[in-house]
Amino acid sequence: MRVLISPNAFKGTMSAQKAGEIISEFIHSNFEAAETQISPIADGGDGTCQLLTHELKLEEISIWSLNAYGLPISSFFGWEKESCKAYIDVSTASGLGSIINKDLSPSLASSYGTGILIREAIALGAKEIVLGLGGSATIDLGVGILAAIGIEFLDKNGRTLTLFSPDYLKRIQHIQRSPKIPKVKFTCLCDVRNPLFGENGAIPVFGPQKGLAKIDMIHFEKNCKNVIEKLYSKVNNVFQEREGFGAAGGIAAGLNAFFQTELQIGSAYFFNQIDLEAKVAWADLVITGEGRYDSQSKEGKASYELLKISKKMGKKTILISSGKEGRKDGFDHVISLPDLDFSQSNYKEIAEDNLKKELNLSSGLDFWT
Repeated sequence: MRVLISPNAFKGTMSAQKAGEIISEFIHSNFEAAETQISPIADGGDGTCQLLTHELKLEEISIWSLNAYGLPISSFFGWEKESCKAYIDVSTASGLGSIINKDLSPSLASSYGTGILIREAIALGAKEIVLGLGGSATIDLGVGILAAIGIEFLDKNGRTLTLFSPDYLKRIQHIQRSPKIPKVKFTCLCDVRNPLFGENGAIPVFGPQKGLAKIDMIHFEKNCKNVIEKLYSKVNNVFQEREGFGAAGGIAAGLNAFFQTELQIGSAYFFNQIDLEAKVAWADLVITGEGRYDSQSKEGKASYELLKISKKMGKKTILISSGKEGRKDGFDHVISLPDLDFSQSNYKEIAEDNLKKELNLSSGLDFWT
């Protein structure tokens, strides 16, 4: 039996690689003749470019940057010298992972730290930036990134606005574009298809997880619309909504005003880069998983996209996850994980123990053969 082990990250608890190692250990302990191959997957979510950097064996460039609230943070990006391409996760510098929940303030948060990484990559000679949009702590339309690479934002008196200051977007009245703005292409990897504005847009759907109160949503969206209008007016253009512009608080929408910007479904891009179809063709059994498989997982998430490839090739596929939605989406079997209490300080250790326990409980069931 040849087993392809391709989990996504178990968000907030286990990396995809760690989950894969636990599953592989279980397989070898229970099925002596089994061959395994661990190939973690991602879909544009938190850590996608980090995983691509590892899988493609790219150079990792370490740099100090700033988090979403202007505090120093150790960061990095993947560098492919031959193609002059940098792989950068927004979550590395500007992600929710480095922020304490009680301190969230979307009117203050900025993607400027990600802009520092992009600026460093451009200094190395980057012609293309692959940007993983998942896990952002910001809803700033990418103006923080733009401020780092040649766009200046001014208040009503023509003074440069101070970064990481309250109501930054609301106070933007004028925009200046540097004549030395770099020529670079952005390939933005999305794990969601939401537009920027509207009832399914970035602000009502993702705002709450970034600290935006429901009472503030109407005014916040109005401010965002005003800024978007100014950005596109600066280049004599009109904003046109696109699927995926809602990812990462509208970063791609802001970049698109000044740069060639391509939006791609992150799972498809990732699978192509690592030639995942060839790995599925090799396997007799495919095992995938994620922290919580839910109704949104069919909208481009890695586990579901892998299932579609597996079904096309007639491969049996097992999902490991919390949530119940996977049972009706076509997986041959679902190993259910218990929900976690994230208030417990050792929830990461508990998550690993839960995975090992549920795998062991399933060892005698006939779906393995």
